[in-house]
Amino acid sequence: MNLKSFQANLDLAIERNELLDFCRKHVLHGIPFVFKDRPDEYYDFKKIITNEFEISFHEVYITGSGKLGFSPHKGTTFDYDSDIDVAIISSKLFDSIMGMISTYQMQIRKNRRVIRDAELSMYHEFLEYSAMGWIRPDKLPISFQMDVLKQAWFRFFESISYNKL
Repeated sequence: MNLKSFQANLDLAIERNELLDFCRKHVLHGIPFVFKDRPDEYYDFKKIITNEFEISFHEVYITGSGKLGFSPHKGTTFDYDSDIDVAIISSKLFDSIMGMISTYQMQIRKNRRVIRDAELSMYHEFLEYSAMGWIRPDKLPISFQMDVLKQAWFRFFESISYNKL
């Protein structure tokens, strides 16, 4: 499927159940474009992520142009200089990270931790995303243990980047 046919099919999905089916079929289901004709490598990629975060295999998704072969948002095609967007949809992992954030927040509240003004804006952005159910590692606070989590997150994903597996 290309961008033009994707958009045409999306425009036809008017009812809620049609839109849900469209998203399941084209956005969530199947082998992502980046792993086209390489299902074993896709399996191994997901397995590395599930092992790292101790989550279910079916909680890892590739999204964006790496999944579709194009970006409906940017109107660009995927190439091997593109990043691969990985979405982890795991209530267990979310709850674990939010537990750490809760502890961190209580330390700030009790004046046991200090958060710099420059960091405060980013932390508020993190909290806004987390209220919507998203953990944005790039918005995690730099101070305290959150920096350790943030660095580990990015180190891990950098380690499984193209040509590093």
